[in-house]
Amino acid sequence: MMFKKLVLATALLSTFAAYAEEHAAEANPLTFNVGAVSEYRYRGLSQSAVKPALQGGADFELGHGAYVGTWLSSINWIHDADPKGQAKGPVEMDIYGGFKGALTDAVAYDIGLLEYYYPSNTLNTVPGAVNANTLEAYLALTASNFTAKISDSTTNLFGTVNSKGSTYLDLSYAADLGEGLSLVPHYGNQLVAHNSSVSYSDFSLALNKDIGDGVVLSATALGTNFKSKNGAAYTLPQTGGKDLGSTTLVLGVKKNF
Repeated sequence: MMFKKLVLATALLSTFAAYAEEHAAEANPLTFNVGAVSEYRYRGLSQSAVKPALQGGADFELGHGAYVGTWLSSINWIHDADPKGQAKGPVEMDIYGGFKGALTDAVAYDIGLLEYYYPSNTLNTVPGAVNANTLEAYLALTASNFTAKISDSTTNLFGTVNSKGSTYLDLSYAADLGEGLSLVPHYGNQLVAHNSSVSYSDFSLALNKDIGDGVVLSATALGTNFKSKNGAAYTLPQTGGKDLGSTTLVLGVKKNF
C-alpha cells in the first residue's frame, strides 16, 4: 500500500513538473510561508497534543490554473496513539497539486490530490491501526465569499482500519472586514467509512489580521461534537486523558514570502 501511494504521489509531481517546464514562461513566482500556532488542530482535532507547533510550506503556480505545493508541521498524534509510546512519526508533510479555474463568471473551482505523508511513521505497529499516510482527492467550488469543498480518501484515513472512501465536507465563508481584517466561519463533517462510531463534525470561527509585510496574525475559536456524538471524549493513550477535540482558542502567526 505504501509503495502504491508513493507511486501515485511521484506520478502526480512528475506530471506537474513536466507541465511547469512546458509553461515556464507563464509560471508565477515560487512562494513560501513559515509560521507557528499555539496548537495544531486539523478538522477540529489536535495533532500536537494541545501543544504549540511549527509549520511552513511552499507553493508554485505553474500557469493555466495548475499548481503544486508542500506544507509541513510538527505533530504528536502518531506517538500519542501508541499505548506503549513507541510509535514514531513527528512530522506531517503534505504534498498536493491541482488545477484552479472558473466554471462561470460567478463560480470558481479547485480540483486536485493531496497526500498526507508522515516520513518513517510506524503507526502500523500499533494494534488496531495501519500506516498513517493518506491520499485524498478534493473538489472545491467558490461563489462570492462562500466555499464548499469535498475530500474523498482513496486510501485508509489517517491510520484507521478499513476506512478507504471516507469523506470530509468543508463549508466556509470569508468576510472581508477591511483594514486587513477577515472573519471566516467554518463547518466541517468527517464521515469515516465503515467506522461511523468515530465520525463527527467540527466548527470554527477565525479572525485574521494582515499587519503588512506578509505577516498575518490569527485567533481561531474551534471545537467538535465528537464527545456528544460518540459518548466519550477524543483521547489518545499518551496524552494523559486530554480531550483533543474540545472547544478551544488557537493563536497563530504566519509570514508569507
